[in-house]
Amino acid sequence: MRAWRGFLATVLATIGLCLALGAGAAELKEGRDFREISPPLAPDKTRIEVTEFFWYGCPHCFDFEPVLAAWVKNLPADVSFRRVPTIFPNNKWAPGARLYYTLEAMNLLEKLHSEVFKAIHVERQRLDNEKILFEWVAKKGVDPKRFSETWSSFGVQSRVQQAKELSQAAGLEGVPAVMVHGKYLALTPGTYQELVANIDQLVARVRAESVKK
Repeated sequence: MRAWRGFLATVLATIGLCLALGAGAAELKEGRDFREISPPLAPDKTRIEVTEFFWYGCPHCFDFEPVLAAWVKNLPADVSFRRVPTIFPNNKWAPGARLYYTLEAMNLLEKLHSEVFKAIHVERQRLDNEKILFEWVAKKGVDPKRFSETWSSFGVQSRVQQAKELSQAAGLEGVPAVMVHGKYLALTPGTYQELVANIDQLVARVRAESVKK
């Protein structure tokens, strides 16, 4: 009898483990966890490209930033990551995109990207106002003259226009949004941790698709 009970306990434990693993590997559902981008956009040819669309003034992007930053630190070798400051047709978000690309051109993103979020959402500073923005970057130790020149440069203006075109091509309905390899837009089913899990599964899907070719 004891032997039988031990065997039954082992069987039940094995079934439970299988069910748990099955639940963890649940298939993504289109419309709930992701949607396809049609037509697909040209991705990075060498690696699986993950693109985050964001706006500095978005409170949800502010909340998502630390979760995403932690995920980016552990990118697989075959995955690349980039951020695109989103611009919708009314251009209300254009100053944020212009700020992002100015910081990028000056190699200041690592130092000031999260600081911009903090200034807007914690310190309540109106960085969409040029006067306030220029005073803020000066306080951060940035050369005001160089910042002004970069802010007004053709290169930054071109990047802003490209961001607007990409935002429209991806068919965004809001931010934060994450595009995987120009083919899939990960959706937020609940928490940002779940969104990151969906991104991982979409990356795995793209990886499997490339093997089949």
